[in-house]
Amino acid sequence: MNRKKLDPQKSPRHAFGVRLRTSREAAGLKQHQLGKLIGYSDTHISAVETAAKSPSLDFARKCDEHLGLEATLETMWWGLRASALLEGFPEHAAQEARAARIMVFEANIVPGLLQTNGYASALATASVRRGRITEAQAAERLKVLANRQQLLNRDKPPMIHAVLDESCIRRAIGGNAVMAEQLGHLAELTNRPNVIIQVSPFYLAEQAPFRVSMTLLGFTNRKVVGYSESLERGYVVRSPRTVTAWEDDYHRLQVEALSQTASLEMIRKAREELSDHDSLS
Repeated sequence: MNRKKLDPQKSPRHAFGVRLRTSREAAGLKQHQLGKLIGYSDTHISAVETAAKSPSLDFARKCDEHLGLEATLETMWWGLRASALLEGFPEHAAQEARAARIMVFEANIVPGLLQTNGYASALATASVRRGRITEAQAAERLKVLANRQQLLNRDKPPMIHAVLDESCIRRAIGGNAVMAEQLGHLAELTNRPNVIIQVSPFYLAEQAPFRVSMTLLGFTNRKVVGYSESLERGYVVRSPRTVTAWEDDYHRLQVEALSQTASLEMIRKAREELSDHDSLS
């Protein structure tokens, strides 16, 4: 039997096909067996797995349900179709959906996976006001984010280590009330065994190794890929030399940043200051 070799790095559609095939085979199902479960032909499943056909949302959701993927394929589907996303980001979202470890440094705002709906909505609304996206695209961004955040609620969620520049907790996105809720959410997330949040304080100054936001994704096969963005697009980085350098700098940042306990104390104090400010207004 001819078996088409799939390359998940070729495109988000190919990444979807690879994840579908590997998950189906891990479940011990042939294409026609999965087809009977979800109401699609084996020909259709084959076409999706080989990236010859784009999946539908219904298809993605049914595969998630019957393969026990906890919205993984739905998340990847939103990345495939979202017109409001930065070029290159859908590829990153497809990688993120199957990562075992997610290591983030954020230089300006709270990382998407850790955002509240109010915080994310404030950012999307600001982009609409600037004329960068439409209201429909803003709603699309929020839907994509909500699906990405389902990673946190899986039975076996990825390990998430986020280092936030202090500006992330000082900049009151959406106003004091929205920001206070966001800071409270960060504090709650630290109670999860798979989430570590640290703050990189202002006083690190030039000692902080990163000047822009970046993400490292680690997989069960020990492979690591990087992701960063410019104003124009996002970039998935696979060069071992570059990724290794980023990993080294990230480990240094983990040591230099505040501990999670000290970071949590700073986050709580920042939240109290916002509440005190509102009470005096």
